[in-house]
Amino acid sequence: MKMFCAGHWQESSKTIDVINPFDQSVIDTIPQGSGDDVLKAVSVLEQGARIMKSMTAYDRSLILQKASELMLERKDDFARTISLEEGKVLAESQVEATRSAEVIRLSGEEARRMTGEMIPLEGNAGGQNKLGFTLRIPCGIVAAITPFNFPLNLVCHKVGPAIAAGNAILIKPASDTPLSALKLTELLLEAGLPKEAIACITGPGGEIGRAICTDSRIRKISFTGSYEVGTKICEMAGLKKVTMELGSNSPVIIMDDADLEKAATAVSMAGYANAGQVCISAQRILTSSAIKSDFVDLLKSKVDVLHTGNQLEETTKIGPMVRETDATRVEQWVNEAVSQGARLVTGGTRQGAIYAPTILDNTTPEMQVEKDEIFGPAVALSYFDDIEHAIQMANNTTYGLSAGIFTQDLDRAMKFAREVESGNLHINWSSQWRADAMPYGGLKHSGTGKEGPKYAIQEMSEEKMVVMHLTS
Repeated sequence: MKMFCAGHWQESSKTIDVINPFDQSVIDTIPQGSGDDVLKAVSVLEQGARIMKSMTAYDRSLILQKASELMLERKDDFARTISLEEGKVLAESQVEATRSAEVIRLSGEEARRMTGEMIPLEGNAGGQNKLGFTLRIPCGIVAAITPFNFPLNLVCHKVGPAIAAGNAILIKPASDTPLSALKLTELLLEAGLPKEAIACITGPGGEIGRAICTDSRIRKISFTGSYEVGTKICEMAGLKKVTMELGSNSPVIIMDDADLEKAATAVSMAGYANAGQVCISAQRILTSSAIKSDFVDLLKSKVDVLHTGNQLEETTKIGPMVRETDATRVEQWVNEAVSQGARLVTGGTRQGAIYAPTILDNTTPEMQVEKDEIFGPAVALSYFDDIEHAIQMANNTTYGLSAGIFTQDLDRAMKFAREVESGNLHINWSSQWRADAMPYGGLKHSGTGKEGPKYAIQEMSEEKMVVMHLTS
């Protein structure tokens, strides 16, 4: 595919192959864009930002509504593209394609509700005959830097609200998975988005990212990815508005009064969906010592039936990781944990980019499988004696994106909600659950700002205060 830059589709003298992670076959070739391409794109996006700002919220909502309808019509094509470029099993890609259309639809609805508020100035000293209200205006140009693991849905979570708020949008998709974003760009143009208001530049993140961060004409950056890269972006971005959706090593607490069947089922889904390549994957499974053996046996029985293989085959539950090097890293972390005293309950083997669903038992906070984000199909079990100890273990991390607890005790549940340091908290479910309309974001090193169309629109707009000084 070509990339969309400066109002037209273009090629490049250098190209990048897009690889199917299962069999390493080349499924497409894309241009290798550059920092110069960013400069060209932004020059046109400036004009696009003026067009979008002058467009009514109603007209913007109609474009997004049409785009959502087109996405549902082409759901199967989007799903197959996601699976081919990312390695996600087809059933999960179908869900992602459907959710992505929903995000665009929700963004269109929120465009119509973008509003300011009345400020009660007469409640202040000297406020007599003063009428105050705020206006929300677009930022101008928004840059969306997106990861490989949800190559359509996470793009939509940035593109939809940016358009809804009246901005022009520059998309920088992950180099491993650019095809979904390019197809979305094509579809948005078909739905009526002005060609000057969007660009999708493919290529290496370092050079393109630097050009995005240092261009003063780009007012807002929305990034999803690692803490390390997010930190570099913030350092380069200066006074730009930023939203950072970063990593995690999410804890799930299993209390002694938990519904073990429900807990094991949820962990077997949340720890291994998309081969564990989800920022809110269940990773640290903190389990009451009183139910240790029962829970381990039940979880193992559910994980052992997760069949790995070709992501396009219906019988496959876990496909390949996006790169063989990532699977090798997970293998190294697991082997290291075992050498440090952890017990391998099941899994622990690798074939190319496919890593078998793995359970580690008796892990400790010093092990990399607990300390860092594993981002692969493995969970680490450790044990506690009471709720205070469990919360201390849950908070023993620099991350804070999502956490879960299983308990029938309301007091324990509320203690968890109040004291666990995480942006998303789930009671009687695992860490991995997200409704696209809800405010979504992390604490600590897991990021700043919120996603979800309503909340992202606030992040992608500016607030102006208006005071009317009345004579009477």
